Amino acid sequence: MSPKTACFLVIGNEVLSGRTRDSNTQTLAHALNAQGIILSEVRVIPDIPQRIIDAVTECRARFDMVFTSGGIGPTHDDITTACVAEAFGVALRCHQESYDALNALFPEEAFNQARQKMAWLPEGSTPIKNTVSTAPGFSIGNVHVMAGVPSIFRAMVQWLVPQLEAGAPLTMCSWHAFNVYEGTFAEALTTLQGDFKTIDLGSYPFARDDKHGVALVAKGYDSHAVQEAGRALKSLLTQIGVTPISGEPAP
Repeated sequence: MSPKTACFLVIGNEVLSGRTRDSNTQTLAHALNAQGIILSEVRVIPDIPQRIIDAVTECRARFDMVFTSGGIGPTHDDITTACVAEAFGVALRCHQESYDALNALFPEEAFNQARQKMAWLPEGSTPIKNTVSTAPGFSIGNVHVMAGVPSIFRAMVQWLVPQLEAGAPLTMCSWHAFNVYEGTFAEALTTLQGDFKTIDLGSYPFARDDKHGVALVAKGYDSHAVQEAGRALKSLLTQIGVTPISGEPAP
């Protein structure tokens, strides 16, 4: 059975403007790799209601699951929850358990309408636990909506992803070598990719301490085929006269 596919929608003007660096993609990708789910596409979209609604509607139809980050806090530009509700054609409802948890977190005078807003979730959704700051994300259908703050996003991913249907985890095998350029072996690597059609073969140049080199990586969900492809990559480096070193180059 083929692995499930996923799309990640990174929502926020602050990412598009360059003010905020997105680190959540890497967090989600690593978690999905371990769960045997393919992260097939990542989009960064602005805090514009129709853009969010359209992206959620399109992507939940194209992919087995959709993940989002950003826009579920208490401020005026936190519009993701309402947009997802509209995409599903449902109303927002106060989730009592989340409301009570937030109410217990703040002094009575500080639990204002803006903070109460974070307990209102689309009807029919289930909360995603937030062990960092209490305010939940939520899942509705095949869409999983999470916070944009990296520490909170990471906590939500760690809680949610292990509960999703698992497939064979992504496995990798890598070799690297110094004093070699991609052009030297590009044709041979193309031939190898044809021999291992179900495996993703990649070539990644690097520089360390004024020395250059290339890392060759085989990735896939069939661990036996990945190991075979890895052996072929090692042989390729040997045949062009450089010494293959197992694994990725040190940072």
